[in-house]
Amino acid sequence: MESERELRITLIGAGTIGLAFAAFHLSHLPAPPHLTIYDTRPNAEDYIRANLPKFFPKAATPPTSAVKIATSLPEAVSNAHIIQESGPENLQIKQELWAQVEKHATKDALLWSSTSGIPASQQAANMQDKTRLLVVHPYNPPHIMPLLELVPSPATSPAVIQRTQDFWRARNRVPIHIHRETTGFVANRLAFALLREAIHLVDAGVVSVAELDGIVESSMGPRWAVAGPFKSYHAGGGPAGLEGFFGNIGETVQACWSDAGSVNVGDGWEDKVFAQAREVYGTVDVAERDRITRRLLEVLEEEKGKKLSDAPLES
Repeated sequence: MESERELRITLIGAGTIGLAFAAFHLSHLPAPPHLTIYDTRPNAEDYIRANLPKFFPKAATPPTSAVKIATSLPEAVSNAHIIQESGPENLQIKQELWAQVEKHATKDALLWSSTSGIPASQQAANMQDKTRLLVVHPYNPPHIMPLLELVPSPATSPAVIQRTQDFWRARNRVPIHIHRETTGFVANRLAFALLREAIHLVDAGVVSVAELDGIVESSMGPRWAVAGPFKSYHAGGGPAGLEGFFGNIGETVQACWSDAGSVNVGDGWEDKVFAQAREVYGTVDVAERDRITRRLLEVLEEEKGKKLSDAPLES
């Protein structure tokens, strides 16, 4: 990887994800930041200049004026060390895009896609060198949330994966190497499994939308911020760990799995659930969400730092 002061990053796509990544990179690149954005909308520069500052805390002075707005794809990618795509979730568009990027990018530039579900193996179909492309899937909002799912195709070079991990780890992010392409990757599969059961419970009249959110926010939400499901239930089993947990309430776990809701998009639950969500929340204040999420992550980092500082020194 190039030195920090020489690092040139190009972002393709200035939607919500693209601008969030722009905010992140601007916050972590040395001055002056070498960041270029390319977007095909006719008013791209006006749109980016107006909306990018919204992704920074109100008290911050974002260096958005230093961002270069490219007017063509070759101009955008020709000198970049990292090219990160956050365009439409459309396979044909991505296949055509990467074939063009490959023609104009340097041979050792890292090529990343922020897709939510289109595998690198499909996106790279028209590329000459399929080893270069890697899915780097963020958890929204990516300028705040630490997770990046690195999802290679079977052809992706291990060196590309390693260089990508090194980049994000150096910026205190959590890049997780997903070892096999799977629909929706991992974070969304977990989240959508919970969402499916949540919809089932609301649709069945067990709880309301607001009550279910209250349950999550006052139980597993805080717990999972500290420890994931395996660590949580391993702790829940006492000295016997996860095995002890299943020994104690395995029958209840299985009963819940067997009784899990079977709902599908279009089954008819939508009117009821959507109406409750609109009534309770209206338009969600994402600025409040982001402020609280930042603070939560800061507290977690503070506590982890205390744990490390309290650890006994090795003799």
